[in-house]
Amino acid sequence: MTLRENLRMDKFTPDTMRIDKWLWAARFYKTRALATRAVTGGKVHMNGERIKPARKLAPGDRLVIRKGQYQFDITVEQLGAQRRPATEARTLYSESEESAATRQALYRERKLQGVSAHQRERRPDKRTRRLIHRFKQQ
Repeated sequence: MTLRENLRMDKFTPDTMRIDKWLWAARFYKTRALATRAVTGGKVHMNGERIKPARKLAPGDRLVIRKGQYQFDITVEQLGAQRRPATEARTLYSESEESAATRQALYRERKLQGVSAHQRERRPDKRTRRLIHRFKQQ
């Protein structure tokens, strides 16, 4: 096999890859920029250490990822060079049972408290503005 073929094969089956690219491919973050920002901000730790976005990741590495109030404790199983569907992305890692149970308990607790992920402040729409104007005029 020539050097060119060897390099081409390595491109499709990497032994290591950047952590920000893997987080994006495993669908933890919607864009690589968000993944990079999370790693830089200290939201992702590898093997107990704070890391940089260009850090190389290999199968067997342990990651702790904090997203909002949720924390994922995962082990890297495979490396994916592309962003694939969610069902395939879940095969790239395995989550510890304790982490999944803790996350589910927190999710249920927040749901019982009535906290929704989609509640956010925004400008009133047209209908709401009309109701506000009517109320103020009375």
